Amino acid sequence: MTNEGLARQIRRDVVEMTHIAHASHVASALSIADIVAVLYNGVMNISPQNADDPNRDRFVLSKGHAGAAVYAALAEKGFIPREELRTYYGMNGTESRLSGHISHKGVPGVEISTGSLGQGVCVACGFALAGKKDGRDYRVFAVVGDGECDEGSVWEMALFAAHTKLNNYTVIVDRNNLQSLKSTEDTIALGDLSAKWKAFGWDVVDIDGHNCGDLKSVLSGKRDKPLCVIAHTVKGKGVSFMENDIVWHYRDPQNEQYEQAIAELGGDPL
Repeated sequence: MTNEGLARQIRRDVVEMTHIAHASHVASALSIADIVAVLYNGVMNISPQNADDPNRDRFVLSKGHAGAAVYAALAEKGFIPREELRTYYGMNGTESRLSGHISHKGVPGVEISTGSLGQGVCVACGFALAGKKDGRDYRVFAVVGDGECDEGSVWEMALFAAHTKLNNYTVIVDRNNLQSLKSTEDTIALGDLSAKWKAFGWDVVDIDGHNCGDLKSVLSGKRDKPLCVIAHTVKGKGVSFMENDIVWHYRDPQNEQYEQAIAELGGDPL
């Protein structure tokens, strides 16, 4: 499956999962679908066969509320049964290991449970440091929300990673310009994120976060410093009425809206 095809299927799965579970954060998951697809579809050295290998690459979803996108990628790549996506969130009397915020408990391919914003990128930084100290050549990737960059711990981590020269570490900022209640700039203005990360000693690349070819090129390269990719995305990408609409941070797709979303996305049903 191409990266574009996997991203499209991830979006279809996310809409169905949140529809079945009456769960929130559908738009947050849709905005990172291309990033997750590219990482799991060839950039990262990880597969169901080497999910516990000490030399595997590591991925951390710091914006843990968008976990549906990662669960969908894991199912499409064979880490977990695809039919298990229907148990997401454990609603309707089902038992599930697929919690609303991403969980590593019993889920191969997930390194750590996240949800407390600002936490995941710090743990991922620790993974990268451990790799250096152990003499391993694995890479670590973390996706952080732009609103999550309000957290002071993100910037403490950025200082530390640059100081310790963690060139095996890549942070991808999901720059969709929206957070839980309003725009990032109306909440706490982030300004020029590229300039900020550069000032903290990182290599920085601005990129279209929905261009799979550009994502693969940037994420596959080697660096002398930790890398921050500012991925400019659209919250709710792929579903016309969800795009850039803040209400879809919490609303779940039902009835006519669910049917329209599925029609726009295509793909295979769960």
